[in-house]
Amino acid sequence: MRQAGFSSVCLFVPNSHHPSRRCPKMKRQNYQFQIADFPIHNSPFSDTVFKLNHSDSSEIGAVNKFAAAEAKTVNKSSDIAKTLRPVKTVAGRMPHHSARSLCCHPARVYRRKPAELRGPVQKSERTSPHEGFCISVTGDRTFGGRQKPPMKNWNEITHYLGFDWAKDHHQVVIVDRQARIVAEFQFEHSLEGWNTWRQRVRDYPALAVAIETNQGAAVEQLLQSGVTIYPVNPRSAKAYRQRKVPTSNKTDQLDAWSLAEALRMEGQNWRQLQPLDPLIQELRLLCRDELHLIAQRTSLINQLQQALMEYYPSALEAFDDWTVPATWKFLERFPTPDALSGAGLKKWNAFLHCHKLYRQNTHERRMAVFSKAGQWQVSEAIQRAKSFLVLSLVKCLIILEKQLQQYRKRIEELFASHPDHHLFGSLPGAGPKMAPRLLSEVGDDRTLFPDADSLRCYAGTAPVSYQSGQIHKVYLRRQCNKPLRCAIHLWADLSRRWCQWAQIYYQQLRKRGQSHAQAVRCLGHRWLKIIWKMWQTKTTYDEALHTRSQHQHGSWVLQLMDHKTGE
Repeated sequence: MRQAGFSSVCLFVPNSHHPSRRCPKMKRQNYQFQIADFPIHNSPFSDTVFKLNHSDSSEIGAVNKFAAAEAKTVNKSSDIAKTLRPVKTVAGRMPHHSARSLCCHPARVYRRKPAELRGPVQKSERTSPHEGFCISVTGDRTFGGRQKPPMKNWNEITHYLGFDWAKDHHQVVIVDRQARIVAEFQFEHSLEGWNTWRQRVRDYPALAVAIETNQGAAVEQLLQSGVTIYPVNPRSAKAYRQRKVPTSNKTDQLDAWSLAEALRMEGQNWRQLQPLDPLIQELRLLCRDELHLIAQRTSLINQLQQALMEYYPSALEAFDDWTVPATWKFLERFPTPDALSGAGLKKWNAFLHCHKLYRQNTHERRMAVFSKAGQWQVSEAIQRAKSFLVLSLVKCLIILEKQLQQYRKRIEELFASHPDHHLFGSLPGAGPKMAPRLLSEVGDDRTLFPDADSLRCYAGTAPVSYQSGQIHKVYLRRQCNKPLRCAIHLWADLSRRWCQWAQIYYQQLRKRGQSHAQAVRCLGHRWLKIIWKMWQTKTTYDEALHTRSQHQHGSWVLQLMDHKTGE
C-alpha cells in the first residue's frame, strides 16, 4: 500500500537463532517486523520505525515472548526495501523502539527525538555460561545497580525544617515557601521516635533541615534519613531567634521556628553538610577519643601525686615523670615508705635496672632519697588509706595505658591506609602521633577550604578583629575547630626542633615581646598556608622548595638565617 509521500514495507526475520532449537520445551512463536509508514523527506535518506506485532496470538503462553522470528522475503517492489540488509536478532532480546537508518552513512541522517525507554528483558531458565559468572546472555541493563541519589539544589527544595535537638527529645517545625507552618511536632530520641520522624517527613521529599550542630547522634540519624542538612552556629541561631522575638522569649518551638525561617530566607548562601568519608570519620573519632583518654590519664596522675604528697613525698622527689609506666610499677613494688626502707640497697638497684630507670646522673640522688624515706612520719591510718588509694589509681593507669596502646595501633593502621598519609607524614616533627590528628581534622574534601585563610580561620590561628570608629582591637578566635587548633599548636612547637626557619621565626617573635603561646600560634598560622598548598596540590613538604620560595619573595626569615649561617 502506497500513499502520497509515504511507503510501507514488511520485513520477516529468520529463526536461525530461535531459542526453541536450544530448549525443546519452549514453543515456537513467529514475530513479524513491519516497517511502519514513514515520511519521505527531500533528502534521499529517510528513517524507519520498527513496530512489533504478534503473528499468532493463539499460541501465546508460557513461552519466550522475545524469541527471534523466521526470515521471509522482502517486498521487492519497494525501492527502499532494496537497500535493507538482512536483520538477525539475538535470541532472548527485544528489538529497540529507536530509529534506525537505511543508509550506510548515519552521520548524514537527520536526528530524531530520543528513543523511548526499554522494558526489562525476560530471561529464559538457562545455566550460567562456562566463560564466567560475569558474562550474561542478555545484555540489556535497563534496571542496573542502585545509584546514589544526587544532592538537591536549592531551587528544588520546597519545605524548610527547623530542628531543635536535645538529649532526650527533639522539636521540629516545618514551613513552606510562603512561610506557612505546615507541620509541628516533638518526638523522643529513641528508636520509636525516629521511626515517627521518618513517617512524618515522608510527605516532604524536597526537605532541608537547619540544626545547631554538625555532629552527634541526631545529625547521624538525619543523614540516614536522606534529608539535606544545613548546620548553624549556635551564636547565629541565637541572633536569628532575637531577630524574630526581641523580647528575649525562648522556647523549643520558637527556636525551631526561627531556624526554619532563617533557612527559608538565607539558606541559599549556606553550605550543606556533606557526609564524611568513613575512613576519615573513624580516624577523627579515634584521635579525639584518644585525647579524652589522655586527659583521663592526666587526671589520674594528678590524683596519684596528690595522694603521694600526703604520705609518701620521697616517691615524688625520686621521680619527675609520672607518665612513665615504670614509676607506677615502683609504687606497686614499694607502696609505703616503710616498704621502701625495708627493701635495702640491693633491691633498689635491681628494680631500677630491671625497669630501665637507672641514670648515672640521678642515681646517687635517688639512693639518698630512698634511704631517708622512713624519716617521714605519718599516722598508720593515713598511710593505710592513702596507700590503698594509690594502688587503685595505679591499676587504673596500667589498664588505661594498655588501651591507649591499642588506640595508637589502630590509628597508625588507618593513617597508613589513607592516600594522603604521605602528605602529612612529610611535615617536620609531625611523627606518628601528630600527623594522623592533622589529617583527620583537615580531612580530604578539597572544596571545603578554597583558600589558605579559610583553613586558618577553621583552625583558630587567624585573629578576630573589632573596629568601631577609632577603636580597633584584635582578639583570639574562639569559634573554631578546637581539636585542630590543639594539634596545630603542639605540632608547630615541635617543628622548631626540625626546621631552622621555624626556630628563627619563633625567636624573633619572642624578641618582639610576644608570649610563648602567641609565638607558637603565629608559627602555626604560617605553617597552615604551607599545609594548604601541599594539601591542594597533593605534594609532600620539601625544605629546598620552601627555601627557594622564600628567596623569591625576599623573606626576612631567610635573611636572618643567612646572617646566622655567616656568623
